[in-house]
Amino acid sequence: MAVDQATTAAEIAELNKQYTFFDWTKQSAVSPVCVDRAEGIYLYNHDGRRYMDFNAQLMNVNVGYQHPAVIEAIKEQADRLCYVSPRMATLPRGELGRLLAEVTPGNLSKAFFTLGGAEATDHAIKVARLVTGKQKIVARYRSYHGATYGALSLTGEPRRWATEPGIPGIVRVLDPYRYRCGYCGAQEACDLRCADNLEEVVRFEGPDNIAAVIMEPITGANGIIIPPDGYLQQVREICDRYGILFIADEVMSGFCRTGRWFAVDHWDVEPDIMTISKGLTSGYVPLGAVMVSDEIASHFDDEPFWAGLTYGAHTLACAAAIATIGVYIDEDIPQRAADLGQVLAAEYRSMMERHPSIGETRSIGLFSAIELVKDRQTREPIVPVLDPKYENYGVIKDINAYLLDHGLSTLLRWNWIFVNPPLTITEEQLREGLEIIDGALELADRAIA
Repeated sequence: MAVDQATTAAEIAELNKQYTFFDWTKQSAVSPVCVDRAEGIYLYNHDGRRYMDFNAQLMNVNVGYQHPAVIEAIKEQADRLCYVSPRMATLPRGELGRLLAEVTPGNLSKAFFTLGGAEATDHAIKVARLVTGKQKIVARYRSYHGATYGALSLTGEPRRWATEPGIPGIVRVLDPYRYRCGYCGAQEACDLRCADNLEEVVRFEGPDNIAAVIMEPITGANGIIIPPDGYLQQVREICDRYGILFIADEVMSGFCRTGRWFAVDHWDVEPDIMTISKGLTSGYVPLGAVMVSDEIASHFDDEPFWAGLTYGAHTLACAAAIATIGVYIDEDIPQRAADLGQVLAAEYRSMMERHPSIGETRSIGLFSAIELVKDRQTREPIVPVLDPKYENYGVIKDINAYLLDHGLSTLLRWNWIFVNPPLTITEEQLREGLEIIDGALELADRAIA
């Protein structure tokens, strides 16, 4: 059945709303941007309207849209072989496994390929439980690990509420959220009591009961929370001290987003297990993976690996990932993200001086968020937070409308404006987008005046 390409953007949006579900929202409230095509950092709707993508969709389109190297790799693989069972071997699967062993930290050496980040989370905790024989998993409150039942159970933020009680054995600790820290927020310097709290929880829950600690090295969808120096090193030490595996969820922060290949690289921390997706293929084809250390991999030499997915190690996806990694290397994307991250940080400092509604900006590479407040002294959020039903309302809704009207699409959530563009963005494009956000912040300033 042919698709009518002459259909208008409004008609396409209505067709989607009538026959499909949109995620995380009341369906009556959906007003989607209709996308017909994309190129570079730009999206185009069916009426020809152009939007600058300032969040790389869901922080995943790292190499931008329609990169010729990735498109060509997908086409070539489609002509040769689209799919075989994951019980069969293919060159793209083996070559991708080898590349991942090279770019991931430490002795992470073997991959299990999944359909995305959530499935990677599910399988990471399955692996941890199989290897250790223990059941409990320690996670954090300000976290998001995916929407499958297991991954959502690990998630700390409110999206898990509707599906609780979830899977058993999940224990949570607080986060290294310096701006809103209940431990050392009133102090000049961080003393890492958040990490001390982790050790205390481990002792109360019983180290012999805990299989793993899972953390986003840099919290993603819950505000781009960058840990203080020493935090992840202390987490690693606690895990080593008590014989607990450390799982790094690099689904969002991985693949050059922070100016390094992976966020843990900033602190020279080596996880036992790492989950990856998003930037692995830049969203061109769905793919995720669980990377495990040599020691964990050897456990399954003589024990069954109790996992399987019909579309695991999908041939088209592996080909897309190989090409995407090639782009990161050939175009020196880690250094590019680091350099543009300096431009972004400098622009944020200027915006802070102009806009009293900004409480804090947080950035590392091109991984960033602006936190809006009613009052810098009290740090009261500009809109109520931690309510899953009302993320974008009040002035945040107005800001979102302003940005779209001015041709910029990004993620706004509670009192945060996210700025995470494709890593192929130019400095000129970055400054252009920030100028649009600068104008939108006038709305926030007026709202608190």
